[in-house]
Amino acid sequence: MIKFTDIVKAFVVGICRSKVSLIGAIMTTVIFPVLLVSAILDLQGVVDNPYFGFVIYMVLGPLFVIGLVMVFLGLFFFKGKEEVGLFTFEYLKGQLSGPVGFARIRKFIFLATALTLMNIFIVSLVSYTGYHYTESVGFCGQFCHTVMEPEFTTYKNSPHSRVHCVECHIGPGAQWFVKSKMSGSRQLFAVAFNTYSRPIETPVHGLRPARETCEQCHRPELFHGENLYIKDKFLPDEKNTHVQTVLLMKVGSGGYRGSEAHGIHWHVAPENKITYRHTDRGRENIVEISLTRPDGTQVVFHKEGMQKTVADADAAGSHEEGVRVMDCVDCHNRPTHIYLSPNEALDQKLAQGEIPVSLPFIKKNGLRLITQDYPSHEEAKNKIATELRAWYRNTYPDLVNNNMALLDKAIAGVQNAYVENVFPEMRIVWNFYKSFLGHRDDSGCFRCHDDSHSTSAGETISADCETCHIILAEEEEAPEVLRSLRGLN
Repeated sequence: MIKFTDIVKAFVVGICRSKVSLIGAIMTTVIFPVLLVSAILDLQGVVDNPYFGFVIYMVLGPLFVIGLVMVFLGLFFFKGKEEVGLFTFEYLKGQLSGPVGFARIRKFIFLATALTLMNIFIVSLVSYTGYHYTESVGFCGQFCHTVMEPEFTTYKNSPHSRVHCVECHIGPGAQWFVKSKMSGSRQLFAVAFNTYSRPIETPVHGLRPARETCEQCHRPELFHGENLYIKDKFLPDEKNTHVQTVLLMKVGSGGYRGSEAHGIHWHVAPENKITYRHTDRGRENIVEISLTRPDGTQVVFHKEGMQKTVADADAAGSHEEGVRVMDCVDCHNRPTHIYLSPNEALDQKLAQGEIPVSLPFIKKNGLRLITQDYPSHEEAKNKIATELRAWYRNTYPDLVNNNMALLDKAIAGVQNAYVENVFPEMRIVWNFYKSFLGHRDDSGCFRCHDDSHSTSAGETISADCETCHIILAEEEEAPEVLRSLRGLN
């Protein structure tokens, strides 16, 4: 009768007589407790560090599996010079051929089963937690620190900061999950070999269609009516004068409960199919717009002077190149990674109280300093602090001496306005990434609504301001319309 100790001894001897198995056994024995404890800690959220997860799932996990494979290969294929009498394939085959032999090795089966189940448990646990680690915001935004710092910083300051990255960049469905992981693997290699673009080029063409993700939460057919929009601005004068622009935005609907589509969201109504052709990567130079109306009729608008270019492209067989069906991100192209202009960055900090409005000329001085070129965030912060302290000591010495905390707060606010929008290491400067939400610098809405796109019959896409909004006040101090709405008159 074979004793259980004989089975264990044979197992140990078998491992020791194969260098491959011995190395694998040492690896799994050392890694197992560390991996188990680390995975449980990560599952409980005890350690909040993206590199901790990397060590667990990208280093220890694969090494543990490699160790198991090495033990198996060593026992059956890379054995030592002496046979392992109780642990060879031939021996097991002979024993399993009859009921008596099977009974003799049942203890071995119990041992093998226990070890297998234990290994399956740890591999399953690591696989489960590893999957969630690669889906986490920390992994997406913090692991490749230099590359993703701009995107992670702007993400934290965005309206979608509570939405996980993968919910927009991947969304539901196995097809896009596989595509995203393949794309992510290429990106990891690009980071490892320092071949990634600086800055990251946009738009990212590999993303799933925006409507499939955006409309999981937002339903344009349920938007309706008009919204009051107030834009705060501070002038670069001594008092940092606060002025406001008040707009009545015609948000409209993509068809609200059977009503006719209207307003801004008319563009994404199901019955209106809009496609456009652009000649540049940034989708700013739009040369042709096609509208298919609910009755099936189609109308085509061409940019002035570009009909021949479009005709030549069609003749060359490249009519599909640069053609896109309009969706959410054609206007909301920066829904999360929002980069502000210098003026907007400072205005936001002033409106939120991060920069004291009571400090004279802080808008003017802040604007002068943040628009300079700096090689790094550290140098920018040092220069901003040094220059502001020197200027205010010379110009307003009493104010500084009596209220140093006010100046320190202003310095921190100006520094944040810079470091949250400019990233020298990734060559992201002010106004590099354009927002199409509005019509700055003849972009955004004016890509189509410019009075330059017309049909062969002379119908033109209007550039009338009141198509999308009504201006109730423009850069006014304490606008009358707001005082009336607030009952202050």
